[in-house]
Amino acid sequence: MGIVGSYWSSTINGTNANGLYFNAGGSSVNSIARAIGGSVRCLKHEIESIDCGSAVNNGTLTSGYVANGVSSDVPYTGGIGGSHNGQTVSSTGVTGLTATLSAGTFANGSGSLTYTISGTPSSVGTASFALNIGGQSCDLDLTVSDPYPSSSVFCASGAADVVAVTNPTTGRTWMDRNLGASQVASSSTDMDSYGDLFQWGRAADGHQCRNSDTLNVLSASDQPGHAFFILTGGAPNNWRSPENVNLWQGVNGTNNPCPTGFRLPTDTELDNERLSWSMNAAAGAFGSPLKLPAAGRRGFGSGTINNVGIVGSYWSSTISGTNANGLYFNAGGSSINSIARAIAGSVRCTQD
Repeated sequence: MGIVGSYWSSTINGTNANGLYFNAGGSSVNSIARAIGGSVRCLKHEIESIDCGSAVNNGTLTSGYVANGVSSDVPYTGGIGGSHNGQTVSSTGVTGLTATLSAGTFANGSGSLTYTISGTPSSVGTASFALNIGGQSCDLDLTVSDPYPSSSVFCASGAADVVAVTNPTTGRTWMDRNLGASQVASSSTDMDSYGDLFQWGRAADGHQCRNSDTLNVLSASDQPGHAFFILTGGAPNNWRSPENVNLWQGVNGTNNPCPTGFRLPTDTELDNERLSWSMNAAAGAFGSPLKLPAAGRRGFGSGTINNVGIVGSYWSSTISGTNANGLYFNAGGSSINSIARAIAGSVRCTQD
């Protein structure tokens, strides 16, 4: 006695437990057999309990989007007015997020701790934060939502990553790839960058997949209720009868297939991009900040996909009589054309 100090912790280490050991020559935290007798020095908790399950969460988390204005107020009880140094906790499950609590003082009695959430969530699901403060711990779970409409059907390549790109000439921000594309175009004929082909005004209900089956029956509603590509054999060459000119109008427009905060561009917005190209043709489309590939388009008579690698046909939200306007380009030129709404073309979403 009087030579060694051995103090227990609550931490298990295999079949042993950890403890503080010291003598005249030094000190360390050691793994100690649990049958050994050691001293106990009790620690008074700064709070009696913390309840992550009753946290008040502010703001929303969306996969691929930087957290903005997101925080969680986590309640506790039994505070004794002591100070704390705050903490920073990285997320597990859905990674890419950090919960930060600034240094402060616990209340006497009950109170709450505000954790600010920052970063960009890597996927859809649950982001978990292991909080440990004032001698108490709990797991704070936050839901990360899908940026795409909940009814969206994705094709073989899955949902396109939401990555923004801005054209410095026009000042407009866009997705950096087509809907349904697995990557940014590496050339005008990059197959992995082509993405899906949408009939004008339809949601991402599966018809946009390049291998979707066809059906020669027009839809009487905005949502046909199936994934068939709808064929039509005569004017006005629309998949919907009667027509609805209010589809795809704005970020909250009916059937908008774009992710949160994005929408179909107007024909003017598409044309402004075209006029900024170095060449008025497919080479200029790919050479632009948007790197638009020649993804082809799908005809309404037979459902055949044609001119892949030769033609680019990109929808706008703008109505043109019984048609809708879109950007069309090939090796020889480009223009804004009036296109039958039953034709399927590419969609490049712009930020609202």
